Amino acid sequence: MELSQRHHEYWRKNLVITAVLLSIWFVVTFVEGWYARELNAITFLGFPLGFYMSAQGSLVIYVVIIWIYANYMGKLDKEFDVDEGDLG
Repeated sequence: MELSQRHHEYWRKNLVITAVLLSIWFVVTFVEGWYARELNAITFLGFPLGFYMSAQGSLVIYVVIIWIYANYMGKLDKEFDVDEGDLG
């Protein structure tokens, strides 16, 4: 099956948002852990920032990443007429 130009555009946009969000995930997960000692010099809500990001902050960012992806893909699906409609 040959993919149309519209399919290529849809997948390109999908891959771009996935790459951006995975980059943010990588920074929050691994880079934050690598520099946790240096981040602990900064306090956030009374806690060292490295500790806060490991205990709470990264979890909040993960939920935000999921929300952004779901919201973006819902709009993208409607734009390219591949949405599943109202499932309720």
